[in-house]
Amino acid sequence: MTETSETAENSSGDMVLYLEQYPVINFALQESTTSYSDIPPGNMIELITTSEAFNTFREPSNCTDLNCNKTQQNSYSLSEKSVNFLKGLLVTRIMPSFYIIFLFIGLPLNALAFVTFTCKIREKKPAVIYMTHLACVDLLFTLLLPLKIHYQMNASDWVFGEAACRLITAAYYCYMYCSILLMMCTSLDRLLAVAFPIPSLSWRSARKATYICVLVWLLSLAGTVPLLTITQTFKIKDVGVTCHDVLYQKEMYMYLFSFLSSFYFFLPLVVTLVSYSTIIYVLTNKPDHLASSSSGMERRAVIMAIAVLSVFVMCFAPTNIILFYHCVSLTTGGSSEGQYYVIALCLGSASVFLDPLLYYYGSSQCREKISSLIWWRKTKNPTTLSNT
Repeated sequence: MTETSETAENSSGDMVLYLEQYPVINFALQESTTSYSDIPPGNMIELITTSEAFNTFREPSNCTDLNCNKTQQNSYSLSEKSVNFLKGLLVTRIMPSFYIIFLFIGLPLNALAFVTFTCKIREKKPAVIYMTHLACVDLLFTLLLPLKIHYQMNASDWVFGEAACRLITAAYYCYMYCSILLMMCTSLDRLLAVAFPIPSLSWRSARKATYICVLVWLLSLAGTVPLLTITQTFKIKDVGVTCHDVLYQKEMYMYLFSFLSSFYFFLPLVVTLVSYSTIIYVLTNKPDHLASSSSGMERRAVIMAIAVLSVFVMCFAPTNIILFYHCVSLTTGGSSEGQYYVIALCLGSASVFLDPLLYYYGSSQCREKISSLIWWRKTKNPTTLSNT
C-alpha cells in the first residue's frame, strides 16, 4: 500500500471520514502535501491519516491525491503509515499493558471499597456517599477494560460488534465526566466542612448528597448520548474492523466535544482548584491556640488536598485540554500532534486505581473497616468513617 489513494464515490452525502486515535479526534496531524483537482462537493470520502492535515469545514477542491479509497463495499484502505500506526507496538502492546495493570489493580480495590462503603459503614455522611458513587463509577469502567484490551492486542480489529463498540466508547466518557463531577462535589463538601462547619450542616445532609449524585449520573449519561447515535465501527483494509478510530467528520462533532470539554472539565476544574486552595489556606492560617491542638491532623489534610488535586489535574487535564485544543485547531484549519493524546488516555484511565488509594485507603478509619472485612486483623474499637 502506498501513501497515495484514489477518489472514492459516496452517495450518502458530503460527510468526510477521518482517522483518529481513541477517542474521536486524530491528534497527529502535520503539514499536508495534498494537491487538489475539481471534484463535485459531496462525492468524496477522505480518511485523514496520522501524517496529514486538513481544514475541517473547507470544501475539498482540486484533489488528486487522497489518502483513503473505497476498495469494496463498506471497506476502506488507509495509507501504509496509518496501518502501521494502528498495528504498531504503541497501540497493540504498550497501551494494553497499561490497561491490564489498571484492571488488575483497580478492580479489586474498587470492589473492596464499594463493599466497605455500602455494607460496613453505617453512618452515611455526604463524603461517604460521594466516595461510594465514585467507587461504583471506577468499578463499572474497569469491567469494560477487557474489551478495550482485546481490541488493541488484536491489532485494532474489533470483533464484538457495533453495539459493544458504542457502549465502550460512551462508557469511557461517562466514567471520565462522572469522576470529574464527583471529585468536584467532594471538594465542595470538604470546603464547607472546613471553612463553614456549623452553617453548612443543613446543606450537608445524606439525602441532599444522594440527590446530587443522581444529578451527576444524569448529566454524565446525557453527555454520552450523542456517542451512542454515531456509527463507531468501519471495515479497514489490512487492519480489520476499527472501533472509534474512524468516524464521519461533521461540524457538529467539533462543537459537541468542545462543549463537553468546557462544561464537564474546565468548569469543574475551576471549582476544584478554588475549593482545595481555600481548604489549604484555611487550615494553614488557623490561630495558634487552635492550630497547636490539631497540627498533625491539619498537616495530613493539607497533604491529602494537594494529592487529590494533583491526581485530578494529572489524570483528566491532559485528555480534555488536548481534545479542546484539537477541536479549535480543526475549525481554524490548523493541526495538532497525536502521540501526546495516547499518553493522556492512559493517564485518564489511571484514575481507577488512584481514586481508592487517595480517597479511601488514605483514611485510617477506612483501613480499619476494610481490614475487619477481609479478616486481616480484628479491630478492637471500630469507628465510622469521618468526612474529613
